Amino acid sequence: MASLLLGRRSARAGGRDLVRWCGLFGIAPGTARVALHRMTAAGELRRDDSDYVLVGGLARRQQEQEASLTPRRRVWRGSWRVAIVVADARPAPVRTETRVALRRARLAEWREGVWLRPDNVDIDESPHCEWLDARPDADPVALAAHLFTPARWSGEATRLVDALDAATARLGDDVEPALAPAFLAGAAAVRHVRADPLLPDELVPQPWPGDALRAAYVEYQRAFATVAREWFRAAPAS
Repeated sequence: MASLLLGRRSARAGGRDLVRWCGLFGIAPGTARVALHRMTAAGELRRDDSDYVLVGGLARRQQEQEASLTPRRRVWRGSWRVAIVVADARPAPVRTETRVALRRARLAEWREGVWLRPDNVDIDESPHCEWLDARPDADPVALAAHLFTPARWSGEATRLVDALDAATARLGDDVEPALAPAFLAGAAAVRHVRADPLLPDELVPQPWPGDALRAAYVEYQRAFATVAREWFRAAPAS
């Protein structure tokens, strides 16, 4: 249910629709209703009349997801941005929060407490770090390969482009049997998009499939939204 809402620009859906949606994945109505109640109690969803709306961490995740589909990169001049975790981040909750924030900013840990990435994107800089610019002596291509394993990301992205293209084509043929598999393909693709390290072109294998994966997802999202809207409209009267 969260993934369905994350894929909707409005980030909202009716409770009856969400319960019916779960049925496509073999989830009983009672189980789905209990999950809705628990997500609401946990501050992940909010009731708005008959609809459920994403809030809290899930709403922030949707914003990050949308931003990852239209990333903004700068021309890379060879500099790397370095974050050094400071002493006041030692308590476990702060340390965990700092690590999450650094990963969200697409930095990688080079040494314990030392994180870095090429300085070609804007970063929300954690206040629990000291920040500086640097030019490592190591070969930048080798360093990027060690920290971000871009070849692995590229290989999976290429596979997902093919899977999305196939899922999008099936949505035009046999709607209900195609919905659940297409949804799973789309969810896997957008998770992978969010994991794109957004490295400079100089540091990644070419051709880099990031833009191709984003374009395939946008095309899929358009087709899926149309088919899903018709499927929800065709719900049997209660």
